[in-house]
Amino acid sequence: MTARRIPGLRQASPAGNNVPDGFFLVRVERLQYRWQRRHPYFIIRLSVIEPSAFAGRKLCGRLYSTPRALWKLSWFLRDFGYDPGLLHSEQVDECAVKELIGIVNVSHQILDGRSLVNFEGFAPASQWADLAPFLPPGAAA
Repeated sequence: MTARRIPGLRQASPAGNNVPDGFFLVRVERLQYRWQRRHPYFIIRLSVIEPSAFAGRKLCGRLYSTPRALWKLSWFLRDFGYDPGLLHSEQVDECAVKELIGIVNVSHQILDGRSLVNFEGFAPASQWADLAPFLPPGAAA
């Protein structure tokens, strides 16, 4: 086995990209479908726009597409301004979701020793000014 030198490895910290629980104005970077027999889902990666203290940080989580969880996927798509025609025809175009902007309410959960991001709720980007009182501690709008 050969040891490899990787410059910058010691400075990298997974905690450096974490964001606290709370509301964030975000942009969709990627939405990707994953099929599992019992629990199909979409992996969603978001980039924080506001609050500026967390700008550029990433949020990654799941939106399940099981019959019982479709309400949350639909809520996300509607509030982020997804094409109503595609939504009405029950289609999710992963490319059409990219770059959409909206608000997400984030919480964290520890499961089997891993910190998971939960998307508790969504809102249109136009409501960002109304959420200033609910921003995470230390985050100026």
